[in-house]
Amino acid sequence: MKMVEVKSLTKAFSNHMAVKDLSFKIEEGRCVALLGPNGAGKTTTLEMLAGLQKPTKGTISFLDAKKGDYREQIGYLSQQPVFFPWMNAVEFLLFMGELSGLSKAEAMNRAHEMLEVVGLADSKKRRIGGYSGGMKQRLGIAQAMIHEPKLLMLDEPVSALDPVGRREVLEMMKKLKEKMTILFSTHILHDAEEICDDVIMIHDGELAITGSLPELRRKHQEDVIMISAEENLEGWIQSIEAWDVVSKVVLKDGTMEIFVKDVTEGRSKLLAEITEKEIPVTSFTVGHTTLEDLFMKVVGK
Repeated sequence: MKMVEVKSLTKAFSNHMAVKDLSFKIEEGRCVALLGPNGAGKTTTLEMLAGLQKPTKGTISFLDAKKGDYREQIGYLSQQPVFFPWMNAVEFLLFMGELSGLSKAEAMNRAHEMLEVVGLADSKKRRIGGYSGGMKQRLGIAQAMIHEPKLLMLDEPVSALDPVGRREVLEMMKKLKEKMTILFSTHILHDAEEICDDVIMIHDGELAITGSLPELRRKHQEDVIMISAEENLEGWIQSIEAWDVVSKVVLKDGTMEIFVKDVTEGRSKLLAEITEKEIPVTSFTVGHTTLEDLFMKVVGK
């Protein structure tokens, strides 16, 4: 079931067009990654969806919301959330719950429930100023869910975290996506590939590609064989590029990446060539292109 439909969404700031004629849909119960490099228009898009910025033109339709006001149905966490360091987690969530229109009793019940969900129940009485980056981000997600929204929107939820905090938040998002619809922005393609169901890829404010992750893999994924050796492989490239089974060869940081049309044939030919020429190979890996490879291809890098 369609939850959100965006049509021709555009945002202009004086002489800069941040978002250009963007159209996409979000289905209920899906985890959707809004992908793009820094400056692609991800934050501006999310802020328009959250009602924090008014579009220059275009429409946003949310379920059966009347008069276009759907703010009660969304939860939003900004890229740089602000907390009151002197508060503890319960006090903060109680405050945010009442701001969201809940009664004090409702907000208190939801605060304790959300702290269990995000794994902060044991730290609920600690001052937020003493929280780690990962703990603050999890508290921010609890704040975004305090009023039971239908859509949870997170702007770069792990980009500013250390590896431990990043892993904590990603694991939590994996659990949350089983219960609710999530839209999150990121420029870290590996994170998106790990947890999302659908992808909306934008570049320079425009839609570059969209679809489910399996669909994008089926349409765009390529087989690639990666070879490293004790000697420079550059002289080998020209002969391999001429093979019918090879679509292209890239030398990256001393490793040769060979994109093949048929992985079985390509592997057999390469192994035979390595044996015949006695090339001192140190690694031979067969794999597939990633979402990041697709993105780099889309943006022309």
